Amino acid sequence: MAYVEGLEAARRQTDAQWQERAAAMAGDSSVTLVADGGVDGSPFCGLMRVVLKHPQDPQRPLQAMLISVYVAPEHRGLGLADELLHQACEAARMDLGAKLLELGVHEDNTRALAFYRRHGFNTTGDSRPYPQDTSKQELVMEKVLEQ
Repeated sequence: MAYVEGLEAARRQTDAQWQERAAAMAGDSSVTLVADGGVDGSPFCGLMRVVLKHPQDPQRPLQAMLISVYVAPEHRGLGLADELLHQACEAARMDLGAKLLELGVHEDNTRALAFYRRHGFNTTGDSRPYPQDTSKQELVMEKVLEQ
């Protein structure tokens, strides 16, 4: 999965910091999906967050972005990412009113590229510098959301 913040950095965040981050994303322009209490009863299994894209391209349908993706290592390969992504697409469409969902993937993350392609995302031909290593690129992918 593509995620800018590393696992160790995420683990160093306190509960208060996570609550502050979640509160900052609250409101009508974002949806955060959290999977908890998995098969083994662990408190946190994964998350995905979608937000309305700012600024919007006025020549295109309403766009949202998938900006946070994380699945705990012990829950990878069990279908959780598939379910979270399905729900994220539905939330972008139903809750945010988006017609397109965009995301960015590190150019070398072949596993994430294959995952998103399997779920109907296509590369747009656009890219941007990868935030943690500007010598690398983040490929832009998007999916037209079913109506």
